[in-house]
Amino acid sequence: MNLEWLRSLVPNATISVVAFLFLLALKRIILRRSSRQPFLNVLVKNTHFIYLLITSIYLGFLEYDSSPELKKLCDHLFILTSLFQVAAWGKHVIEFSSQRYFGRIHDGSETTASNLFKFLAKLCLYIVVFLLILHSFGVNIATLITGLGVGGIAIALAVQNILGDLFASMTIVLDKPFVVGDFITVDDFNGTIEHIGMKTTRIRSLSGEQLIFSNTDLLKSRIRNYKRMNERRVSFQVGVLYETPKEKLQRIPSIIQAAIERQAKTRFERSHLVSFGDSALNFETVYWVTQSDYLLFCDLHQAIGLEIFEQFKLEGIGFAYPTQTVYLTQS
Repeated sequence: MNLEWLRSLVPNATISVVAFLFLLALKRIILRRSSRQPFLNVLVKNTHFIYLLITSIYLGFLEYDSSPELKKLCDHLFILTSLFQVAAWGKHVIEFSSQRYFGRIHDGSETTASNLFKFLAKLCLYIVVFLLILHSFGVNIATLITGLGVGGIAIALAVQNILGDLFASMTIVLDKPFVVGDFITVDDFNGTIEHIGMKTTRIRSLSGEQLIFSNTDLLKSRIRNYKRMNERRVSFQVGVLYETPKEKLQRIPSIIQAAIERQAKTRFERSHLVSFGDSALNFETVYWVTQSDYLLFCDLHQAIGLEIFEQFKLEGIGFAYPTQTVYLTQS
């Protein structure tokens, strides 16, 4: 009886061996010819040896009726290995897609965006594969999904702060209010973005220490992004003595304008007498630096200040400083 059973296996085993050899040869041929098709190459390259073996056995015993238990075992093995192979394919497709898409981004956020995309995509993939495996073994996944939904609500409430930071990270990645390398001001803190993570963002302050903000708190704050500045508006005041003659007061705006226009990369806007101070006549001036670089602004503003100082000295215009005049009367 056992001999007859073994003889009945020979045709099926032969089909399995032929199918296995064919699948191996097909894999090698596709790998050789898919060098110009990276996506197909990734799929074929990550097709596991075990999957090809189980698939070959399944094909050989597809019409085998002598032993229902053996055929059922082959069916279960094929379904299980197929789901694991789908998970492996999905994982590498996610990695491939992430590299192809986010590799074209060069604003400093590509690492965070890529990691976040891969984490969420793989999580969804593994959950679906896990539920399909349970379903293949006869588990009622409808009841399980309902239970997971209720449990998921409880877990979400327990970790809502973490989830809030995670979704805030997604907002930062997609909306890009800032990227790595941007200089920003948040409330009373300022510095350069060093890292955007799934929960926190790290900023290197001007004084050297690292500031760490949760992504949720960061998006709730008012953020000034100085890296996005195209031009820099500069406003300053100059106070002169009340004793300055009217003719010289009228010349002050043109003196300041000339000092600004002598510097490259500046654009004069206005200069006016704006107020009568306690001890000075105050002239307000506004001009633009046509680049956002802070050091350039410092150099230009210093040069303009020195030029104004020199021209006021030549014109005999005195700078005001806090003074008080005391009038004494004799009764």
